[in-house]
Amino acid sequence: MNDSEPIRRSAAVERLLELRAARADAPTERVELAAAAGRTLAEPVAAGRDVPSHDRATMDGFAFAADDDYPLTVVGRVFPEDDPPTIRRGEAVEIATGAPLPPEADAVLMREDATVEDGRLSGASLAPETNVYPAGATAAAGERLLSAGATFEPRHAALLRDVGVDAVTAERPRTVGILATGTEIHEGRQPDRDSEMLAGLVGRWGHRAEILDAVPDEETAVREAIEAAAAEHDAVLTTGGTSVGRADHVVGVLAAHEMSFRGVALRPGRPVAAAVVGETPVFALPGKPVAAHTAATLVLRPYFVGRDRLPTVGATSAARVTLPGGDGDGTGSVEYAIPVTLDGEGGSTDPPTATPLGHAASSLSLYEERFAPGRVASSTRIALADGVVLTREALSAGERVAVVPYEAVE
Repeated sequence: MNDSEPIRRSAAVERLLELRAARADAPTERVELAAAAGRTLAEPVAAGRDVPSHDRATMDGFAFAADDDYPLTVVGRVFPEDDPPTIRRGEAVEIATGAPLPPEADAVLMREDATVEDGRLSGASLAPETNVYPAGATAAAGERLLSAGATFEPRHAALLRDVGVDAVTAERPRTVGILATGTEIHEGRQPDRDSEMLAGLVGRWGHRAEILDAVPDEETAVREAIEAAAAEHDAVLTTGGTSVGRADHVVGVLAAHEMSFRGVALRPGRPVAAAVVGETPVFALPGKPVAAHTAATLVLRPYFVGRDRLPTVGATSAARVTLPGGDGDGTGSVEYAIPVTLDGEGGSTDPPTATPLGHAASSLSLYEERFAPGRVASSTRIALADGVVLTREALSAGERVAVVPYEAVE
């Protein structure tokens, strides 16, 4: 496929997920729960046993059969570490929170509601399962808890340990080569502002990044560096050289291979491309840091994490923002990623206030009202934003907007 026209972000993401699926036979490894956070599961995870294994008390009190009649004879005590005892009709046991109920019991009378005189219990009538956490309520043996492709989160460890699982099968982290292009970077006249940022993203997404030596804007050098990186890594990210200038050689090199797309209707971040060099996916990002970050998090991330969900936070726009080029009526094909800070100096609100960072009303004045993606893409201070509003329409002051928090996509 050799598309030269920018495509919508959703279409680009779909192609990347297809590319990922075509490489779904990636090597896997067993990972202990303590080391599994951020890893992509290669196999579903099921409960190894019923949890809890027995009905358990949720309150301190007395356990008995709900259909039995008072007074009941208290015949013993049960603690969480004990095996469940047995009782007969007319009997009850004193029970601690978390302790297993006798098989014959199905309710727990709270201690403060109970009256005990000479070992005889009286109290209110109870319905079955009162103050009882049923066996198997957390999970039933064999029940699927996590699906293949899910990202393992730290909170999952508590659940899996509870159900008898101490390790998971995860995809082995991909090795990702990060290659900056640009004579000014290669010669040390300008810092490489992208590679460390991208390496951090790759690490957050559960993979291993290697920052490679920058290459000058020479077609042969760019081609050789990309092909060498593709031969040694599971994926490659390049920065710079994705526009149409005479010194922009990256896309030209990729065009000689199997292109997935060239350009996405997203600003900033439009000059992003994807191709397969040999057997290795190569993703070309623009050199401006904000554009590179936007394209990486909103376009490329699904390839690395296996899903395209974009969680949002509702907020109120603090300023009017119009869009360039006559877009903004909702019919334009270009999607704009407007960086915003949440709450700003006004403190916490409900909903929070989203202030477009770069707007004259913010702490960084790059435009008055009309969004300036080129200027925004050039300012590394945009790194202080909390997220972006994705829109094809102008924003009005006071309008409710959906903010994609950076913490959800980084």
